[in-house]
Formats: sequence, C-alpha cells, structure tokens
Amino acid sequence: MALFDMPLDALREYRPQPTEPADLDEFWHETLTRARAASDPVLSLDRIDNGLRLIDTWDVTFAGHDGDAVRGWYNRPAGAEGDLPVVVEYLGYGGGRGEPLERLAWAAAGYGHLVMDSRGQGSSWGAGGHTVDPVGSGPAAPGVMTCGLESPRTAYLTRLLTDAARAVDTARALAGADGRVAVTGSSQGGGLAIGAAGLVPDVDALLSNVPFLAHMRRAVDITDTDPYQEIVRYLSVHRDREEQAFTTLSYLDAMHLGRRATAPALFSVALRDATCPPSTVFAAYNHYGGATGTDPERDIVVYRYNNHEGGGPTQQRRQLDWLAERL
Repeated sequence: MALFDMPLDALREYRPQPTEPADLDEFWHETLTRARAASDPVLSLDRIDNGLRLIDTWDVTFAGHDGDAVRGWYNRPAGAEGDLPVVVEYLGYGGGRGEPLERLAWAAAGYGHLVMDSRGQGSSWGAGGHTVDPVGSGPAAPGVMTCGLESPRTAYLTRLLTDAARAVDTARALAGADGRVAVTGSSQGGGLAIGAAGLVPDVDALLSNVPFLAHMRRAVDITDTDPYQEIVRYLSVHRDREEQAFTTLSYLDAMHLGRRATAPALFSVALRDATCPPSTVFAAYNHYGGATGTDPERDIVVYRYNNHEGGGPTQQRRQLDWLAERL
C-alpha cells in the first residue's frame, strides 16, 4: 500500500474537533455501574493442563456487560510465588481467545496475563472463541460493527467495551494479582485497550498497537477496507440512518474515551495501514488524556513502511522494555 494519508508532520499535529455527545460520561457511568452491580467480576477460575512446563494456565469466566459470562485465559509463570502485575490483552477483530499456548510472551516476561475473549467473534482467524453474545439486535451488515447501531444502549460495541472494562476489574480480583494492571492489544484490541484505559482511568499502563475503533467517522470516509466498510454497506442500504449511526459510534470511539485516560501510554502506527488509517491513530494519540488536565506520559512509534501488521515482534520487544520500566 502506498502512503495515502496526511504527511507525518501533519499527522503529529492532527487534533480533530471531538464530537462527543453531551451525556457521554453519564452514559458510561450508568452502563458500568449496572454491569458491576450485576455480579462480582470472577465467576469461575479453573486450573487446566496446558501441556507446558513453564507457564501455568487457568480457564477464566468473568462477568461482563450486564453480568454476561465472558471467557478468558489467565497465564502466570509456572510456580511463581507472590503477587504479580497483570497484563490484560484484547484481541483483533474476528478472533477469539483460541488456545492458551498462543500468547505466552507476557507470562514468560514475568507478568500475570489475562486474555479476554471477544463475545460473538472468534470465527475469522486463529483457533476460535468461546463467548457467545446473548443479546439480539436489529438489521445489521455482516460482521459486528453495525449490530444494534440504532442506539448506544443496544450497540454491540457497547457490550464489548463494557467487557473490556470489566476485564480490568477481573484482573485485579484474580488470585496472585497485585492490583497493578496494564492493558494492551493490536487493531481492535488496541482500540479496546484505549477504551478500557478511559473507562477505568486508574489502570497503570496502556500499550496500543495500530488501534481500530478510533476517529471512526474519518476512517469510514478515507478507507475502503473492512471492518469500516461494514458501516458503509449498512448505510448504503439504510440511507436515512447516517446521523443516528454516527451518533451511536461517538459514544464508542476510542478517540473520545481515550481523552479520559491518565495512564502512561505507548502507541504504534503504520503509515501504510489501510485498515486503521494513520490519521485515526494520531487523532486518538494526540487527544489522549486531553479531558483530564493531567497530560499523561505518552509516546508513539511510527512504522513508515508497514501496513496493518505494524511493528510486529519489533514493537512487542519495545513494549516489553517500556513496561518493565513502569511496572
């Protein structure tokens, strides 16, 4: 993919006007309060045989949106004594938690590691997911982006972001956790990590790679790739729902939620990324923490010649070094 977005100097200064709804904070306070009142976070925690000698694994079920059961894996260094900080990882679009041996780096580095399954996903790549989305919705384009888009109260992404916030609550309640939590992910996972850092602003660190779900109105206008094209296809049929759709998405946009975050943050962006355009990533990065008055520490790593794969293992090593200095 050729360079198609703004020049890098312009990206570094790009701060589009937020289009937050007036009741954004009220909506999320109500949504999270209801979810937390439904149940304690940890519903079950069962040790499993993962076939590994150096990593211990537990099958986790925790209470997400409105108390819905959400699955996950909890990994720790085998035989680790004492409590550890926990890295909560969110997954890319269409994937599920798969097998516990698929993601071992954080536990191998000495952290607890909670991988959150994405409700209703897990059938596009990887080894599958195990969490259903029990909530129905109205007409939608194939995929999950437009499910329930008629209102933030019915939107699929509201449920997923609530799950992400409750995963932080869960990480703090797990056996062997010391209360410190970092949130991380790539693509959809990166957007969910930003959202979780805004919804639970006392997390200790954020690591977000080529994040999806940020500055979504612009993304729909400048890229013709999925998943953003799901919104285009939906509006090409439901021509009278444009204002309604983007109003709903404004409650769920990582750019808006990230303005409420206070944790130190490490972002990454790829300048040839047609899935999550660079300007949408820089919009979230440049606005990060902007509603808090705290000016949180943040940095962004730019991969000029990469597409949506971003920095890959190079970025993961940067993350390991960066987080080790903060946890």
